[in-house]
Amino acid sequence: MAEPKQERAVKTREAILYAAAQVFDETGFNGSSISKIMNRAGVTQGGMYFHFKSKQGLAQAVMAAQQDFVHLPPGEDGLQRLIDVTFHIADELQNNVMFRASVRLAVEQGEFGMQDATAYEGWVEQFYAQLVAARGRGELQEGVEEREFAQVLVGAYTGTQLFSNVSTKRADLPERIAALWRYLIPAVATPQTAARLHYRRGARGSAA
Repeated sequence: MAEPKQERAVKTREAILYAAAQVFDETGFNGSSISKIMNRAGVTQGGMYFHFKSKQGLAQAVMAAQQDFVHLPPGEDGLQRLIDVTFHIADELQNNVMFRASVRLAVEQGEFGMQDATAYEGWVEQFYAQLVAARGRGELQEGVEEREFAQVLVGAYTGTQLFSNVSTKRADLPERIAALWRYLIPAVATPQTAARLHYRRGARGSAA
């Protein structure tokens, strides 16, 4: 029985996106080409251009879906979950090529004529939601402004993961994230909260 045309088109688009992510992750935007992506995906030129008209369009599609590529772990909202999410993101950067490619493209977007902070702002909103919950639980110090700290954290995390990538291809990213929290927690958490937070890899169940 023939595969329905719509279902086949969806599978082709997914195959192209995954192949594009692999190539962008390996060589960056400038080192990639439509032909490389076509060969990796195993699609024809017609199949490629039916879904994506240009390499820039492919890059935009991968970058725009950044948060769709990551499924955050469940947990009770608050400061501990925020910490756990940052470690989960580190694992995704090490193991999830779709997410890793989207992050690389967000950094390189000037190379294909974009200046779009949407990917970063999406993480600011994710972190902000956890900080609002932390405020409601009495976990934050009085002087901490939730949205401002969410922005600071996204900036600090971005720099940390970039440094880790250049240094070790992110092999030491969890340790660097632990070090980041070791300095941030005393500045933002109440002493009572700081005493019970875990911020090593596999955060829960191991003392900081």
